[in-house]
Amino acid sequence: MTGSIKIETTQEVADALAQGRPVVALESTIITHGMPWPGNRDMALEVEAVIRAEGAVPATIAIIDGRLHAGLDEAAITKLAQARDVMKLSRADFAFAIAQGRTGATTVAATMMAAHLAGIQVFATGGIGGVHRGAEESFDISADLEELSRTPVIVVSAGAKAILDIPKTLEALETRGVPVVAFGQDEMPAFWSRKSGLAAPLRLDNAASIARFEATRQELGSHGGMLIANPVPKADEIPASEINQHIEAALAAARAQGIEGKAVTPFLLGEILTLTGGASLKTNIALVLNNARLAARIATALTAATK
Repeated sequence: MTGSIKIETTQEVADALAQGRPVVALESTIITHGMPWPGNRDMALEVEAVIRAEGAVPATIAIIDGRLHAGLDEAAITKLAQARDVMKLSRADFAFAIAQGRTGATTVAATMMAAHLAGIQVFATGGIGGVHRGAEESFDISADLEELSRTPVIVVSAGAKAILDIPKTLEALETRGVPVVAFGQDEMPAFWSRKSGLAAPLRLDNAASIARFEATRQELGSHGGMLIANPVPKADEIPASEINQHIEAALAAARAQGIEGKAVTPFLLGEILTLTGGASLKTNIALVLNNARLAARIATALTAATK
């Protein structure tokens, strides 16, 4: 309970939190805005299964009819996957959806907020938002970066979405004091691609090391989250040289059609899906599963490190 707002959980999540067992938060925009039915439902259930197979408990975050949920059962996921007119929620409209009794899917920022309220320390996603290309004119910068600087949740992703300005995103994260850790390599991944050409600020090679790092941050009174950049498996990646051509074409189409604000990212992802003949979606699913697996291992290691 936070004030008058009750966080509704499944029994599975409630038991895990009460017993101090590892829990991994999951966003819901990937269900409502990421892919069509029924692939969105199937992907969500597969991600949850991966987390359970690693010994952790999944908690998909969403607001349904004004009620904040940290954990959805299969029926609720199925209903959300078919819902229409679902809000895409970030920090600015998170409370609005609750106050107005709306249904909304959570972005990285909103999922971090809800996870922290529920007492969940680790969150798995696909890629974070960041500084958009041309932000020096549009000022289009994702609220995900501010949330990482203020909310103590470990976010496991495949890096920033490749449609963004990754160098500026890294600069913005550094300015905000957010640790950015590449998993198992010295170079930052770039969502669909394992390599971005940019050196990673930090590198760690196993979940236990990440858990020790976070435990040390907590002992020092550090605030804010941590970003783990987990490269997509090699067999599933789209090389940067190939995907960058499609990104440039999608950006040109967005400019030509006057796409702005929250509509930019889903438009670009849709364009890239078409341009890659569906390959980008397959890679997206692979990287989300890969991130969920690592997040479950981190949550397990963090639980052990903090006992």
